[in-house]
Amino acid sequence: MPMDILPILASLRRHKVTAILLILEIALTCAIVCNAVFLIGLRLDRIHTPSGVADNELIMVRMSNIGGRSDVRARTLEDLAALRGIPGVRSAAILAQTPFGYSGTTSSIKLSSDQKLPTISYVSTYFGEGVVNAFGLELVQGRDFSADEYHWLQDLNLGLPGSSPRSVIVTEAVAKRLFPDGNALGKDVYIYDEPSRVIGIVRHLVTSQEWVPGQEDYSMILPMRVSPDAGMGGTYVMRTSPDQRDRVLDAAVAKLKGLDPRRVLTQKSTLEKQRATFFSADRATAGWLIATCAALLVVTALGIVGLGSFWVAQRRRQIGVRRALGARRVDILRYFQTENFLLATFGIVLGMGMAYGISLFLVLQYELPRLPAHYLPMGAVLLWLLGQGAVLSPALRAASVPPVVATRG
Repeated sequence: MPMDILPILASLRRHKVTAILLILEIALTCAIVCNAVFLIGLRLDRIHTPSGVADNELIMVRMSNIGGRSDVRARTLEDLAALRGIPGVRSAAILAQTPFGYSGTTSSIKLSSDQKLPTISYVSTYFGEGVVNAFGLELVQGRDFSADEYHWLQDLNLGLPGSSPRSVIVTEAVAKRLFPDGNALGKDVYIYDEPSRVIGIVRHLVTSQEWVPGQEDYSMILPMRVSPDAGMGGTYVMRTSPDQRDRVLDAAVAKLKGLDPRRVLTQKSTLEKQRATFFSADRATAGWLIATCAALLVVTALGIVGLGSFWVAQRRRQIGVRRALGARRVDILRYFQTENFLLATFGIVLGMGMAYGISLFLVLQYELPRLPAHYLPMGAVLLWLLGQGAVLSPALRAASVPPVVATRG
């Protein structure tokens, strides 16, 4: 093999322009594919973010009220009782926001009242009675809220005395951020002016809006009842078995309309559909990146095949001379595959440097994670295999050149 490399390098020096162009093509493909595959992985990880809720069991109905009513709180409790009485409904709640809903309330958490900067910011805050059961959350420590811990969200917004929540349920991610060296259960935190005690910790609960990577579980639940008054419509969330979702949805709308015909239906969906809509842009981006990678690999393979075929046509007489001097077909095949391996190696080495540079640009400009090192050898192996597969056809044609070609012309 080392003896074969010297004539190969000498031949490549005589064809510098074509060799350099192929090296640059391989380098560019390596750089783009490594980063694109990494970005595809990020998008797929985001699409499959665990929500912590029973995605395939939740249905949602949202109503807008025309005009205000003085008995809105009594009607809220009546609505919940009616929805919980529908056959197949395991639990029901009225919430101010839902997972993957694009919007919601965020709050900051401090460990003391005189703390200047919060320990954690932009924590998605879920309001509603019975959130844990309605979402099907996994409570890993502590307990759910008791009935006497709930207050009305409207009272809190008005700043009425005694309306501040005195307890809170947080996710494991929030608990670890607040108390990295200890257990958060039973500790007091400050969300508003009064302390709130952590009474429960759930495994996961995805935020109700867009999140920064690594903060998808920055969520908490406060014991605040939500009423669908004229100023702020609430979302009715019900949990049922997947095969009964359509029936329960129709029954829930009919039940709510029967209690108040003046209501206007603005949303009727399942959480699975809402999740699919939320991640539609990520799926489109992943698909576009996959198509780009495939196109680059096809173009690179065609370039290798074209260049190999061109060189075989140019070297037919030289190949015939080698065959006449005793070279076997396998020797000719090995020559072209070794030549392609060297070109691919030069391109891959250059492409790795370009891939790292593109990654740094994405980190600085878009705050994306840095390209992990293991993507580079994966890209190298892919391009080596692609090169060997693409050059195989021209190499086989070269190996089939008969020795008699040496006597022609």
